[in-house]
Amino acid sequence: MTTISATTSTAAALDAVTAAARVACGDVAVITDHARLRTYECDGLTAYKVVPALVVLARTRDQIRAVVLACHENGVPFVARGSGTGLSGGALPHAQGVLIVTSQMRRIIEVDAVSQRAVVEPGVINLEVTAAAAPYGYYYAPDPSSQQICSIGGNVAENSGGAHCLKYGFTTNHVLAVELVTPQGEVTTLGTTAPDSPGYDLLGLVVGSEGTLGVVTEVTVRLVRRPEVVRTLLAGFASTDAAGAATSAIIGAGVVPAAIEMMDALAIEAAEAAVRCNYPSGAGAVLIVELDGPTAEVDAQFDEVVRHCEDAGAFEVRVAADDAERALIWKGRKSAFAAVGRISPDYIVQDGVIPRTALPEVLRDMQRLADEAGVRVANVFHAGDGNLHPLVLFDASHPGETERAESVSAAILHLCLSRGGSITGEHGVGSDKAKYMAEMFTADDLDTMQLVRCAFDPGAIANPGKIFPTPRLCGERPGRGTGPHPLQQAGLAEVF
Repeated sequence: MTTISATTSTAAALDAVTAAARVACGDVAVITDHARLRTYECDGLTAYKVVPALVVLARTRDQIRAVVLACHENGVPFVARGSGTGLSGGALPHAQGVLIVTSQMRRIIEVDAVSQRAVVEPGVINLEVTAAAAPYGYYYAPDPSSQQICSIGGNVAENSGGAHCLKYGFTTNHVLAVELVTPQGEVTTLGTTAPDSPGYDLLGLVVGSEGTLGVVTEVTVRLVRRPEVVRTLLAGFASTDAAGAATSAIIGAGVVPAAIEMMDALAIEAAEAAVRCNYPSGAGAVLIVELDGPTAEVDAQFDEVVRHCEDAGAFEVRVAADDAERALIWKGRKSAFAAVGRISPDYIVQDGVIPRTALPEVLRDMQRLADEAGVRVANVFHAGDGNLHPLVLFDASHPGETERAESVSAAILHLCLSRGGSITGEHGVGSDKAKYMAEMFTADDLDTMQLVRCAFDPGAIANPGKIFPTPRLCGERPGRGTGPHPLQQAGLAEVF
């Protein structure tokens, strides 16, 4: 693992940006000491580490605008960072650039229950939005497992999901508008407070763009009314095959739960060691199924879900009697990623998507890959929509084990693609998965994506080096150098 630091070739430009940052933000908000800079050398993906040249702890939109404008004028790259909980290296700093940290921007500007929306700054913690909306009978639906510490700005950057995205969708389904500082230091608003805004969906471009199109400084989110009733069950199965069969049966019956989560035996072992969640003893897999909505509908569907679980071989089904029992059922699942540290000194969190019907065979193939490499894989995932989160366990102190774990991690993504899936569901591409983009998209697809990025950031200073395996220079002509496109020759299109 190599730690990179800034070189003297960019010293003058960085000095200019540092001076501008001190004027805009104050000396206390500007970090240049190497020991303190190392605090920000990675996000939740610790396999990649880069020491930034400069860190700015921004507190306002105007401060961010001033820093970004200075970066634009001096050709200095910048990276935005929220709570740093990302798992794809999306907030990995640039060695010759500025890390703009938004974690101190934590104002909940407005909660408008009548309009079912809230306006928040990017550093607001996900769960705090729900806490602010709760007195009005509303909540914020996207719920990543890290919702107690992850920030709304990061959720927007990565288009985060969560356990309940099966029914309620991802962050993009709950963002009405954003205020954005562009890479040129201009402030603009994308989207409206209306349910749908006219014109090009520029808001949809920004949500999930991983900080490559600018820095979000304010977010208007959609609030959801609390359901009349919520019912949660925990079902124990002998194997992941049986749990997968239950999942397919439930969805196939036309029931769309708020969440269907699965954990395998190794993930259960870790959760028990960490939080003593008391899941069914001897289970090869557990399902957590949650239904919400009108009482009559939930009651009818809940009985159907229990029947499908029992028909698939569930040897124990527990139904939460109250909110306390419901919280205990979810405690094991929500703590799963961190809990794996109890049974392994090191692990890689992966994030791929497959069709639900392919779950049994993909899980068997993953186990085969792990056995052949001599590592272990714990599985925690959103079974309802096929979003896998395999955790590849290893011990970096053992020679060769890190490389074997990384090889298995890559093979899992290839496995997902071979089943018609995706290399990421909700963790983003970032630094970790850029090398796989060409396996999922054609060269023309990647060219088109990068031209869109260049339209926002022609100077290529906003979170450079992320997402794309071979970043395009924004002055390049599109295509592969094979001459003018037939549409150009016909006068129907132009290159600009």
